[in-house]
Amino acid sequence: MQELLRSIGIVCLYFIPLALLAFILRFSIRVPNEIFRKILHFILLGSMPVFVFALDDWRISALTAVTFAVVVYPILMGLERIRSYSAVVTERKKGELKSSLLLVFGMFAVVISVCWGWLNDPWLALTSVYAWGVGDAFAAIIGKKFGTHKFRLNYVDPKKSVEGTAAMFFVSLLSVAALLMCRGGLTAVGYLVIPVITAAVSAMAELYSKNGMDTVICPLAAMLVLVPQVWLFGGV
Repeated sequence: MQELLRSIGIVCLYFIPLALLAFILRFSIRVPNEIFRKILHFILLGSMPVFVFALDDWRISALTAVTFAVVVYPILMGLERIRSYSAVVTERKKGELKSSLLLVFGMFAVVISVCWGWLNDPWLALTSVYAWGVGDAFAAIIGKKFGTHKFRLNYVDPKKSVEGTAAMFFVSLLSVAALLMCRGGLTAVGYLVIPVITAAVSAMAELYSKNGMDTVICPLAAMLVLVPQVWLFGGV
């Protein structure tokens, strides 16, 4: 219990100052809604290294992710009673933030348990999440600003664009390649092949995801293709 409380404290020390800074910027310089959403998105992504490198054990890390979500969820429910809350946090629909909270930290717990717990490889946990997270942010930014070529495919949100998906692919590819280089242990071919395949799968998963479920689907899809590829190219 003491170790869990310590770990939750570490996570809070990460989130609280950054969240306060984000809201100060929101009100002081009137950050546009979409940019503010991405600031919150990157704050959330930035917590993943805390979970995998600042905490000592994968069990504590996964439990901390779940516990943090369980603790914060009722706080967000209470804040929803404030009339301006949804506009301040730039929710697209009521309850979006608290739902995303459960999805993201639940996903963190699963990825940490598989990659760090089962495979003893925290770098793969980080790579699986960042294969989705960084690319997804750029997909939204590029798609909204330059996305003139919309998809006309079954089961694909008509708002999604070729430009946004291309941004997702290339940024995901760079993120995966950089993290695998930091991790090391692969053959030369692996460093070339794995980022391309993982980025392609992540981009396709994002393209067909709806209602915010890319938060779960994309990292898990990335993990499912990362693990066998890393094994194939000598990294396990």
